[in-house]
Amino acid sequence: MMEFWNTILFELGGKPVLLIDLLSALFGLTTVFLAGRNNKYNFYVGYMYTALLFFMFWQKHLYANLILQPISLGINILGQYRWSHPKKGEESAQKSGELKVSMLNWSQRGMVVGAVLVLALVWGWFMSMMGTRWFVGYFPANPLPYLDCCVTVLILTAQLLSAMKKWDCWIAWLFVNIANLTLYLKAGLVFMPIVSCLYLVNGVWSLFSWYRLYRRNA
Repeated sequence: MMEFWNTILFELGGKPVLLIDLLSALFGLTTVFLAGRNNKYNFYVGYMYTALLFFMFWQKHLYANLILQPISLGINILGQYRWSHPKKGEESAQKSGELKVSMLNWSQRGMVVGAVLVLALVWGWFMSMMGTRWFVGYFPANPLPYLDCCVTVLILTAQLLSAMKKWDCWIAWLFVNIANLTLYLKAGLVFMPIVSCLYLVNGVWSLFSWYRLYRRNA
């Protein structure tokens, strides 16, 4: 079974692209593409995407990323419910029974930024200890613990804001995509930077698309 998922499909820049890598990229791009177009079916694709990531991280022994997938699954379930069960005053003017796009106010944005920084610092410190002072020999030391944790917290934040259909989620996704693109290029990867560029293009488009939806309901 492992050999099937690790089948090398092709090479880019001398780097092999595995079946699990390609499928994860396709499902990931599909779910954000649908979300950017205000399509509620993005959550169904998201379930498959989460399952693929869980399996991929499991076989690559990336346990820190693996344990985040149940959290992502929970956020996905919350998002599907919120998008289809708006409260009074939250219903879209264009689609009856669906949640409308809204925005955080500046006070809420400040709280979100503060929470991201605090969580990233605490988590980064914890991860910096793993493999260097704690459990030495059992966990590989992370060379960029604070950056990695900041990106991870931003991903969860973007997912949560998207679940609440907040326009601001696309700002968070832009920061995530730019950070990931930088990391992949520094690592000498070829396939993932291409995927990140596609995420970035979709993020910019969705930023303006959701703003138009917001204005229609304002």
